[in-house]
Amino acid sequence: MIRLVKEKKVMITNKTGLHARPAAQFVQKAGKYDSKIEIVFEEKEVNAKSIMGVMSLGVGKGNEIIIRADGDDAESAVEELVDFIEVEMKKEDE
Repeated sequence: MIRLVKEKKVMITNKTGLHARPAAQFVQKAGKYDSKIEIVFEEKEVNAKSIMGVMSLGVGKGNEIIIRADGDDAESAVEELVDFIEVEMKKEDE
């Protein structure tokens, strides 16, 4: 069986970063997927389906994170989560 691991770097550009409401929305989206999904920031890796894990990273505006997914739906998971950060989170600033 082939394991599908997909990862992509993304820059946080919204004012509040990955805190509170955006973090909750991110975790909710990640939870729809069967893949194991992680956020890598600096030297830390956390479960992207854990609100406490995501909040503990303290990711702010201008930080770059890696979204990594491992599983059958890894590619679509990474694409949706990157799109959420690049498009939807940015809309909240407008």
